[in-house]
Amino acid sequence: MKKIINDPSNVVPEMVSGLVRSYPQILKQIPGTEAVIRADKETMAGKVGIISGGGSGHEPTHAGFVGKGMLSAAICGQVFTSPTPDQIYEAIKAADQGKGVFMVVKNYSGDVMNFDMAKDLAEMDDIKVKSIVVDDDIAVEDSLYTQGKRGVAGTIFMHKILGAAAQNGASLDEIEELAKKVLPHINTIAVALSAATVPEVGKPGFELADDEIEYGVGIHSEPGYRREKIKPSKDLCNELLTKLDESLHLDSNKKYSLLINGMGATPLMEQYIFSNDVLNWLEQKNIKPAFMKVGNYMTSIDMAGISVTLFELADDKWLDYLNMPVETVAW
Repeated sequence: MKKIINDPSNVVPEMVSGLVRSYPQILKQIPGTEAVIRADKETMAGKVGIISGGGSGHEPTHAGFVGKGMLSAAICGQVFTSPTPDQIYEAIKAADQGKGVFMVVKNYSGDVMNFDMAKDLAEMDDIKVKSIVVDDDIAVEDSLYTQGKRGVAGTIFMHKILGAAAQNGASLDEIEELAKKVLPHINTIAVALSAATVPEVGKPGFELADDEIEYGVGIHSEPGYRREKIKPSKDLCNELLTKLDESLHLDSNKKYSLLINGMGATPLMEQYIFSNDVLNWLEQKNIKPAFMKVGNYMTSIDMAGISVTLFELADDKWLDYLNMPVETVAW
């Protein structure tokens, strides 16, 4: 294992310190935690707080999306491990401005349990807390660490939509209603060329031969649904987009947002080649994305691979929310 680190057991504290010191105009660390909050906390007054978090190793998620127009705070757990309830609780308290806090939680058993426990603690302090569990991965049901579908890169669209709504003054109940409407319209699927290596483990989460790929892997190196020999980008695109089409029933009369997401070790050159193939595939169905992002948004440490998220924009207001400007590290 070759990584630019010091002590493998100290990766998260050093990462968080480096992040907030690099972007002090955007982020502050919540004392006594590995959580970050907006540096412009005073401008959050009168707004619902939007928080998220999870295991580290998925950077820039989630801390990279903290800032005006997106998240109010984010909690960084240990690598591929849910943050603890007490740290989540501190983030809730820091994000609360009297209008309540909404939590965006990826569908992993540890995350769901710990965020729920933190919610209970906050409600004992009379802080109103609501949440949504994101389960956008259509690859498999009931994978490792989950009951039902996993929460993956589509979570970023949830951050953006809800953050914009909160910035515009939406109430806690309105944000909950919006989240429930948005969720079923976000679908994601991935392909891996190699697995992630957790620093404290020191070896990849699974082994692929030099000429193998795996469809449908999760962001913690969870198994997918099929392995086969490496194929050209166009063929990978066809496999993933066909699956998304089967789930979303793509329609040229509808609007879609598209996210091409690198898994950590995929060069942007390859991401753009793949995005070109995706756009060509969609063009054959007379679909042109109304909004699009390409880059590393939810990674899996050093996994080589790529994911595709399609988000059906069932409400024109959702497109307005996607286009609203933000002040974050990573959007």
